[in-house]
Amino acid sequence: MTFDPIPDILEELRQGRLIVLVDDEDRENEGDLVVLADRVTPEHVNFMLKEARGLLCLALSPDICSRLGLEVQGAGGARHEGTAFTETIDAVEGVTTGVSAQDRCRTIRTTIAAGAGPRDITRPGHVQPLRARQGGVLVRPGHTEGSVDLARLAGAREAAAIIEIMNEDGSMARLPDLKAFVAKHGLKIGSIADLVEYRRTQEKLVRRTASARLPTRWGDFDCHVYVSDYDPHGHVALVKGWKVPTDGAPGDPIEDPVLGRVHSECLTGDVFGSVRCDCGDQLALAMERIAKEERGFLLYMRQEGRGIGLVNKLKAYALQDSASMDTVEANIHLGFKPDQRNYGIGAQILHDLGLRRLRLLTNNPRKRAGLLGYGLEIVERVPIQGPIHDENRKYLETKKLKLGHLLEGTE
Repeated sequence: MTFDPIPDILEELRQGRLIVLVDDEDRENEGDLVVLADRVTPEHVNFMLKEARGLLCLALSPDICSRLGLEVQGAGGARHEGTAFTETIDAVEGVTTGVSAQDRCRTIRTTIAAGAGPRDITRPGHVQPLRARQGGVLVRPGHTEGSVDLARLAGAREAAAIIEIMNEDGSMARLPDLKAFVAKHGLKIGSIADLVEYRRTQEKLVRRTASARLPTRWGDFDCHVYVSDYDPHGHVALVKGWKVPTDGAPGDPIEDPVLGRVHSECLTGDVFGSVRCDCGDQLALAMERIAKEERGFLLYMRQEGRGIGLVNKLKAYALQDSASMDTVEANIHLGFKPDQRNYGIGAQILHDLGLRRLRLLTNNPRKRAGLLGYGLEIVERVPIQGPIHDENRKYLETKKLKLGHLLEGTE
C-alpha cells in the first residue's frame, strides 16, 4: 500500500484535518485516527467515536504529562505493546457529565492550554491520556509517539487526540480495511515507518563518542561507545570486518547481510558466570560465531535484567528463590512488565554503523519486531542456544512458554 508523504500528512494536520497513522506490520499493524489536540473540535470527537469505534485517547509529551501531574499507571501490559496509560481525566470547568463529544473536546483543550496544571483537571474522567516516550518514534515506534511527533513537527502543541480504527464487526482494522476507510472518508494515511525515516533525515538521537581497537580472546574488534540525550547509559558496539569513520560520520551503507547480535547487559551472567540464565553463554557463542565469519557485530545494550536494572533483577532473583516465582511472575510482582527493553536506540546505532540487512543471532521474536521500522531488515534469524542444566531449565522454559522465545529441549 502506498502511504501519503509525511510533509502532506503534516499539512493536513495543520489545517485541522484528521489523518490515519499506521504502524509496522510486525508490530500491531493497526491504524489510528489522529487530530492535533489544539485543533480538535466536538465534530472531530464525534466522528472519531462513531466511525473509528476504538478507545479515544489523548497522546501527550512527557513535559505536558509532568506539568499536569499525570503518572503512568501500573506496569502497562504486553498486549498494549508498552502503551503508557495514565489516570483518566476530565476538565474541572466547562463540562457536565464529561462523556459527550463537547465535554471531551473541552477536556482535551483544557489539558493543553498554556499554563494548565493539576488544578485544571479532575480524575478519574472520560479522556484517557497516554504518555509518549522521550525521543518519540526513534525510541518507540508506536501510535502514541507517532502522533506526538507529528504534532511537534507540525508546529503545534505536542499533543494529539487518537483512536484505534475498528471494523463494524468489532475486529481491528488492518491495512486493506484502512485503505477502504480512508477512501470512504477522503483522508490521508501515513506510516510510522515513514515518520521514522523522515525524522532520521533531520535529527539523530545517538552519538558515537569514543572508539578504540579492542583485542579479545576471539580476536581484534573495533569498539565504539554511543550515548543518547534520552538514555543515561553508554551502549557498546563491537565491530569486526569493516571500518567506521573516525570523525563521527555515519558508516557507509553495507547492503549485504551481516551476522550479529543485539545483547542486553547481564552483569551476573556475562561477568560473574552466573548459570541462573543463559546470557553469558549466548554472549560467548555470539563472539565465537562472529570471529569464525571474520565479520559481524555485537551490540551490547545497557538494559540489565530485561530493562529493570541490577537492583531490581536481584530482587526478582530473591522472589524466584523465596516465593517459587518464575522470572516473569517476579518482574510483574515488582511492578514491571515481563520485558521492559526497547530496541529503538539500538536500531539507530546499527544504522549509524552502516548496517542495513541483518542475520540476527537471537531466539526472541520480539527483538526482531523491535528493530524493524528503522531502516533495518532482518533477513535471517540465526538460533543461538547454550547448554541447558538444572539451574537454568525453569528460566528457559519460562522464556519459551511466556515470552515466546524459540528454544528447544527445555521440557
